[in-house]
Amino acid sequence: MAHSAQRTGGEEMNRSTDFWILVGTLIAFTVINTLFFAIGSFKINWDSFGIVIAVGLTLAMYSFLYKDNPAFKIAENLYVGVALGYTVIITWYNALKPDIYDPLFVPIFTKATEPEYLVIVPMILGIFMLMRISARLSWLSRWSFAFVVGLGSGLTIPNYIHTFILKQIEPSMRPLFYGGESIYVSVNGILVLVGVVTVLLYFFFSIEHKGPIGVASKIGIYFLMVSFGASFGYTVMGRMSLLIGRMIFLLRDWLGVLH
Repeated sequence: MAHSAQRTGGEEMNRSTDFWILVGTLIAFTVINTLFFAIGSFKINWDSFGIVIAVGLTLAMYSFLYKDNPAFKIAENLYVGVALGYTVIITWYNALKPDIYDPLFVPIFTKATEPEYLVIVPMILGIFMLMRISARLSWLSRWSFAFVVGLGSGLTIPNYIHTFILKQIEPSMRPLFYGGESIYVSVNGILVLVGVVTVLLYFFFSIEHKGPIGVASKIGIYFLMVSFGASFGYTVMGRMSLLIGRMIFLLRDWLGVLH
C-alpha cells in the first residue's frame, strides 16, 4: 500500500516536472522570437511567421528525445493531417482531375468534344474500393483489388526479377580474367565470386559446417556482416542528412548563425 502510494506520488511529481519544463520551454521560445522581431532580425510578414512556426514544429518533434510529451503529440498529429491533406490534393490534380474529370465531365459541361465514356470503368472500380467501409457492400471491393493485384503483379514481377535477380546475378557472371595479350585479374570479380559461393555455403544446411565447408561458411558470415553493416550505415547516413538539414535550418534561418 505504501509502495503504491509512493509510486503514485513519484508519477505525479514527474508529470508536474514535465509540465513546468514544457511551460518554461514555450515561454523561452516566445521570448526569443519576440526579441528577434524587436531587433529586426525578423520582419513582420508571412515568411517570418512561417519560419517561426517551422522552428516550433521542429523543436516539438525533437522533444521526443527527452520523452513523449504533448508538444510532440501535437506536432505529430499535425504532420499526419497535413500529409493527408497534401496527398488528397496531389491525388486530385495528378490522377482524378486529368484522368476522370477532364475527359469525362468537362466535355459534358462544355459540349466541345465527345466524353470518353470508357473512363467510367476505372471510376466504378475506384468507387468499389470505397465500399470497404460498408459491411453489406464490402464484397464489391474484391473486384477492384483483384484487378489492382493482377495488374500490379503483371507490371511488378518482370521489373522485380530484372532488378533484384538478374542484375544481382550479373556481377557473378562476369569473367575473372580479361585483356588481350596481357591478362588482367578482376579483383571485384574474385570478391563477388568468393562472396556468392561462401554465402551460399553458409545457407547450405544439408552438410555439417566442419572442415573446409565450415571455413567457407565463416567467410560467408563476414561477407554478410559487411553487407548488413553497409546497409545500416546507408540508413544512418540518410537519417543524419535529415538531421543536418534541420540543424542548418535552425542555425541559418532562425538564429542567423550561419550565412
